[in-house]
Amino acid sequence: MPDCLFCSIETARIIAENDLAYAIRDGFPVTEGHTLVIPKRHVEDYFGLSEEEVLASNALLLKIRQDIQVSDKSVMGFNIGMNAGEVAGQTIFHCHTHLIPRRQGDVEAPRGGVRHLIPGKGSY
Repeated sequence: MPDCLFCSIETARIIAENDLAYAIRDGFPVTEGHTLVIPKRHVEDYFGLSEEEVLASNALLLKIRQDIQVSDKSVMGFNIGMNAGEVAGQTIFHCHTHLIPRRQGDVEAPRGGVRHLIPGKGSY
């Protein structure tokens, strides 16, 4: 897709790849090391991925996680997430998975994690 940001990514931004997916650092990171794993084929969201693309993306998530853990001992956890559809917050309609490193004390109350997407639903 010629107008798709992820279909025309600058190769210099790619930090890891395999046959079906690649990884880049997020252009607007929420934490240091925030990385995106992106299938090479243009597909709108996770639900359009082939089984092979899911496995390839997962392999990169595992590799990037390990690389971050080796290089930054302050990382104690991760959030993994994706948005599927405009009402879910998707703004680039080429599937991508966020790998967000988390550090002790980076937010006041981390319990609930991604549940905080809906105000008032994170604490339980």
